[in-house]
Amino acid sequence: MEGALIARDRVGVQDFVLLDSHTSEAAFLDNLRKRYRENLIYTYIGTLLVSVNPYKELDFYSVKQMEIYQGVNFFELPPHIYAIADNAYRVMCAECNDHFILISGESGAGKTEASKKILQYFAVTCPTTEQLQVVRDRLLLSNPVLEAFGNAKTLRNDNSSRFGKYMDIQFDFKGAPVGGHILSYLIERSRVVHQNNGERNFHIFYQLLEGAEDDLLRWLGLERNPQKYMYLIQGRCAKVSSINDKSDWKIVRKAFSVIDFTETDIEHLFGAIASVLHLGNIQYEEDSNGHAIITNGSQIKWISKLLGVHLSILQEALTHRKIEARSEEVLSPLNIDLAFYARDAAAKAIYGRTFTWLVNKINGSLANKFNMKGILSSSLDLTRKTVIGLLDIYGFEVFETNSFEQFCINYCNEKLQQLLIEMTLKAEQEEYELEGIEWEPIPYFNNKIICDLVEEKHKGIISILDEECLRPGEATDLSFLEKLEEKVGDHAHFLTRKLADQKTRKSIDWVDFRLLHYAGEVTYCAVGFLEKNNDLLYRNLKEVLCKSKNGILKECFFPSELDNRRRPETVATQFKNSLASLIEILMSKEPSYIRCIKPNDGKEPGKFDDVLIRHQVKYLGLMEHLRVRRAGFAYRRKYELFLQRYKSLCPATWPYWHGAAANGVERLIKHIGYKPEEYKLGRTKIFIRFPRTLFATEDAFERSKHLLVTRIQARYKGCLGKREYKKQREAAIKLEACWRGALARKEAKKRIWAVETIKRFIKGFINRKNPLCPENDEFVRFVQYTYLTKLRDHVPKNVLDKNWLKPPAILEETSAMLKKICMRNLVRKYCQGITAEKKAQLQQKVVASAIFRGKKDGYLQSISQPFADTQLSERDINPKVLQLIRGEKVKYMTPVIKYDRNGFKARERQLVLTQSAAYVVEMAKIKQKIDYATLKGISISNLSDGLLVIHVPEDNKQKGDAILQCGHIFETVTKLCMLANRQNAVQVVQGSLQFHISSGKEGTITFTTGQEPQIYKAKNGHLTVVSPDLRTRILNPI
Repeated sequence: MEGALIARDRVGVQDFVLLDSHTSEAAFLDNLRKRYRENLIYTYIGTLLVSVNPYKELDFYSVKQMEIYQGVNFFELPPHIYAIADNAYRVMCAECNDHFILISGESGAGKTEASKKILQYFAVTCPTTEQLQVVRDRLLLSNPVLEAFGNAKTLRNDNSSRFGKYMDIQFDFKGAPVGGHILSYLIERSRVVHQNNGERNFHIFYQLLEGAEDDLLRWLGLERNPQKYMYLIQGRCAKVSSINDKSDWKIVRKAFSVIDFTETDIEHLFGAIASVLHLGNIQYEEDSNGHAIITNGSQIKWISKLLGVHLSILQEALTHRKIEARSEEVLSPLNIDLAFYARDAAAKAIYGRTFTWLVNKINGSLANKFNMKGILSSSLDLTRKTVIGLLDIYGFEVFETNSFEQFCINYCNEKLQQLLIEMTLKAEQEEYELEGIEWEPIPYFNNKIICDLVEEKHKGIISILDEECLRPGEATDLSFLEKLEEKVGDHAHFLTRKLADQKTRKSIDWVDFRLLHYAGEVTYCAVGFLEKNNDLLYRNLKEVLCKSKNGILKECFFPSELDNRRRPETVATQFKNSLASLIEILMSKEPSYIRCIKPNDGKEPGKFDDVLIRHQVKYLGLMEHLRVRRAGFAYRRKYELFLQRYKSLCPATWPYWHGAAANGVERLIKHIGYKPEEYKLGRTKIFIRFPRTLFATEDAFERSKHLLVTRIQARYKGCLGKREYKKQREAAIKLEACWRGALARKEAKKRIWAVETIKRFIKGFINRKNPLCPENDEFVRFVQYTYLTKLRDHVPKNVLDKNWLKPPAILEETSAMLKKICMRNLVRKYCQGITAEKKAQLQQKVVASAIFRGKKDGYLQSISQPFADTQLSERDINPKVLQLIRGEKVKYMTPVIKYDRNGFKARERQLVLTQSAAYVVEMAKIKQKIDYATLKGISISNLSDGLLVIHVPEDNKQKGDAILQCGHIFETVTKLCMLANRQNAVQVVQGSLQFHISSGKEGTITFTTGQEPQIYKAKNGHLTVVSPDLRTRILNPI
């Protein structure tokens, strides 16, 4: 808890005792508001738990959360309802004494949910067996049954408990739940017949109509529509969006089977419930004598059937009253008002006693029937058991109109407040005496004076009320009020309009009286007090119900009641006696308290209504309880725990204190600087008077904690580093030793293997030329492998690569075969990769090679240059020429220079090669046509010039041989030869050549070398062609 003080400015303090301004209601509310906004709905006042309803699901009720709180010191963890439950359970087990947990608060504050959480905690955390699991399930499922029959929607709460419930959970010596017992107080029977606007009757009526099977409803004579039943429509809200009656019905039906209800029990139970609904629908009218008669007989027939009573007797009982006059009994007809009173009294009696039967039935199923070994026994186990009681009871109620029920409820709260203060003071005084600290009397408001005003014998309000109910004559609510003014009018906490001063009188009606409770003033309306206190059932109606064949009513209405002529106790007296019995039970147990607060009337999450909460804080007596807790010391802790937490604040106690914890604490607080008036030292605990002293200590501890953490971290990191270093060093040494050993063994094996291998290879080398045998097998295979491995990396990559790895002698034949296969493969791949165009190129190159290789200069340089399909396009040729040769397909065209045969004048011409002839063309004229069939030959020189002579026959058709100069001599000659199919017709000459000029006349062309290429007519009349010497240029580059 101390650790949470650091965030106190934001989330408040976890214990109101630690508030500096403990007497300030504003400081109390501010702390509550801070925690509520952070979803911290629980806060302590010492060991009392204040719970604010969040109106939403929160995530700290899981099984994991239960395990966190299980077995932990009460103040070690943040406030929680599980801490209250666990503390009560642990102390009960340790000290073998009984405990109770008192849960109170107004309707809608979350009392029922709080009791469920405590039951769930015990169900999960307590040890159990398979047999005890049955008891646990019955304990849990008794809640939905009691809620169905005892809870209802009110203006403030959709699931308001309309009865007080005290449940004892019995535990065996192992701490396992083995049984339970429930006591109920003041079921609000008037709700059966009347509900205020915006409220509902008890849940079970709506669940039955909404969820029951059709067959069951038919058997009960009911319809699903609640609007058809008078007892269900007075509040005008039969349907509520937040309540699922159909689903709740299924849960109740399941609970009945677990709690061991028989089908007969269930049949009779719902028969009684249905009879109440039918009773509400009975209507009366006056006959001629002013007597009440029943108008519709259908409802009474169903009641007769369901209760198992004779129809005429029941009808008579509902319209007549039996009066005893001396020794005679006379039936007196009822008027309409008394008939309705009789009807409603019967409905309330049936429901009230059925509820009592239901509680007893559940108690029977919860009774401990397990023996010492945890085995189910047929008889009750009477061994000593410890118990934890859960008291879920209505809180202080203040409405606009407060009636008899509010009077009883607030009287109950007065008694419980008196018990709380007395037990708290007693616990404080016992702790002071135990610790040897002088007890200082604590002034507080003792509400015994108010309790006496209500319950004092012969003088209290209840006694006066009973007198008015029992006295002969016409007693009315006004006569009761006058009697109060007469007997208690001088009491300081009682006031009526007649007794009030002029200013106060305006707020009190003539039929009201006001009580000054510990929680404030409450004005009660006396109208209805006598009727509700009497709650009498006419004798003849009781006789009818005693004769009922319904099994439940048989157990509830005893014939012996008819023989008892004494008037039964009034409701107020019964309640006073049962409350006295409850107080006696609680006084024998160790207490724990839970005060539930409703934050707003709209059930809105996160909304904090200051006015409403201030009112609840007041009537729950929280400020009074806080004042009692803080009258002495705000904080107390055992020496060991205090020293363990704060020892770091003093050098003498840190890190270890060798000696008694009390001496260590004394040394510590002297070092801190506590003043004598701020603390007291007990036998086992230190008591700190002011919260600010604790806050200062906690703040100092928070500051020192950072320094301590830094030192501890440094030391711890050093230890970790040193430990890790030693660990790594040892591991490294061991690893190195192992590794060196492994390397040495590996090296030794390697050397042995090497020696053996070398021996085998030497022997194999010696016998390498012998046939394959064991002596040379490994060597030969190694040589083969080595050669083939090397050969793999030196295989020729193309057909022109003639390199081949030289094989060892024993692999020469194999190598030759591999070389042959490899070359074939390369050739195959090369051939597969050749396209049609490339094939044509190669064919032309082959022809060129056959013609020019080794014969004409410049050939080698032309090899790498591919031949073009043509040097001119058809657009370069005159269209008239193309028309002249249109019958033939043009294969090749190139520009040439033609030299006249006479005079050797150069003229630009075009050479066109077709499939059948060669044409020398000038613009739009064909100058000469040479048919391939008549071609005599082609002459070229062996030099690098581009001159060629096409020889033609000596006839009148031809003009003579054609002398042409071409820039692509190799390409042109090759294509001409291939088209003419005359590869052998080319003649490469040296020096000079003769050409035919005309019939009988020839010319000479001389070829020579020189610095610059030129063609001219020499003085001797020859055509001289000068070409550069390419061989000289290659050998002597410039």
